[in-house]
Amino acid sequence: MPSGVRQRAEALIEALRPVLRHDAAWLSLLDPERWVQEPVAAHGHQQRVLRHLASAAFMVDVMRVGMHRQHRPIRVFDSPVPVSELPVWVDYFAPAGLAEGVSIPLVTADGRYLGLLGAHTESPEPLGDDALDLLVMLTPLIAHAVDPLRTLTTLAGMVRDARAGVVLTRAGRSEELPGMPGARAVGVSPAVLDLVGSLLTPGRTWARFLVPGEDRPGHGTLLQATALACPPEPPGHHRAMVLFGPPPQTYGLTARELQVLGLVVEGHTNAAIAVALHITARTAVGHLEHIMRKLGAESRTAAAVRADRQGLYVPSGLLRI
Repeated sequence: MPSGVRQRAEALIEALRPVLRHDAAWLSLLDPERWVQEPVAAHGHQQRVLRHLASAAFMVDVMRVGMHRQHRPIRVFDSPVPVSELPVWVDYFAPAGLAEGVSIPLVTADGRYLGLLGAHTESPEPLGDDALDLLVMLTPLIAHAVDPLRTLTTLAGMVRDARAGVVLTRAGRSEELPGMPGARAVGVSPAVLDLVGSLLTPGRTWARFLVPGEDRPGHGTLLQATALACPPEPPGHHRAMVLFGPPPQTYGLTARELQVLGLVVEGHTNAAIAVALHITARTAVGHLEHIMRKLGAESRTAAAVRADRQGLYVPSGLLRI
């Protein structure tokens, strides 16, 4: 389905009803930075139960049972920890009249743990072994359907000539996109990634610019970086995706002129450009005249607009790296 994660999760719960025979079910995704699981779709559960499933207390039960490490579904009757010792069961599931069920750790084909699919019934009859084996076979497909990186991987495929990419999180970490080399593969440093996160200010959903990297090991060059704000999909810790590819046509602009363009794009005056680059104001004006001539721009504003649209500048933050 091309829809969002919530819609796909809801469709999965309904599609699996003949197998799970559930009276209540939920699907949650792990936020690894808050270490909680956010229910993104649910059926038959009261709000108090869903609030608990999104709490740190529930993650304690998940870790006690080992569901964050398992690759197989776990039925209630064969839980490695008696359910009578688990608050989620004693205080929430049992009072709701639930007697049996299964928890399915959602693990992708490349081994990433995403969250849980839980389904419970009022009947004490456990899920059969055949149904359990079917769920084992389906788990990678289920995980793929609700993988938060799936939408981002699709977006990455729309950026022409992207050769590497990462996803930045709200805590400043970076995650690699499935099937695509990371930033290190093209010689982009962590300091550059920190800068990228600061360029997507509130209200700006994309930016394109030049950063130092390698077109082959040991051979430095400029790469074009495309930063895209992540859609507001659960679990919500992904902030931006950054893709790296070869630079665009530079119209003969020198490295210094690309730095000057970055300062112009960011709104610096000629005097401020001179201070930032440790040059005279006259030299700064000379650079601007050369830039406008090479770009065929009639003014510094026109040059800045063209550079911003084409990603033809080096951000000023890189001057300090």
